[in-house]
Amino acid sequence: MPSFDALKISASALSAQKLRMEIISSNLANIHTTRTEEGKPYKKKEVVFSPYTFKDALNEKLEGVKVEEIVESDKPFQKVYDPSHPDADREGYVTYPNMNLIEEMTDLIDASRSYEANVNVLSATKEMIIKTFDIIK
Repeated sequence: MPSFDALKISASALSAQKLRMEIISSNLANIHTTRTEEGKPYKKKEVVFSPYTFKDALNEKLEGVKVEEIVESDKPFQKVYDPSHPDADREGYVTYPNMNLIEEMTDLIDASRSYEANVNVLSATKEMIIKTFDIIK
């Protein structure tokens, strides 16, 4: 039944967006971390979703939203002049994580809105199923 497929897809999207929000929250919590256990600045993490094509949709091969992997960003670290910082190099520059607060907050809002949209899809689908059963009675 297509309605149950919609429930499955929306539920998988909720899980994927929840993971995305957790990763973004971790990035935000570490935005000023100049030294990790490895001795380097924190690297921004990003969630990569599995791509689907229009052809997949036509062939009904959509199985929901899947997280392909969580990767570290390859953006360069930020250098800030602060010779009094304990992690400053010989020239007085501190290497900060490779992320931007505004980008992270924008991504968090986007993930939150995507999550909200999928909650609405679940609610609408549930209402349609309930009304279908009312008609069948």
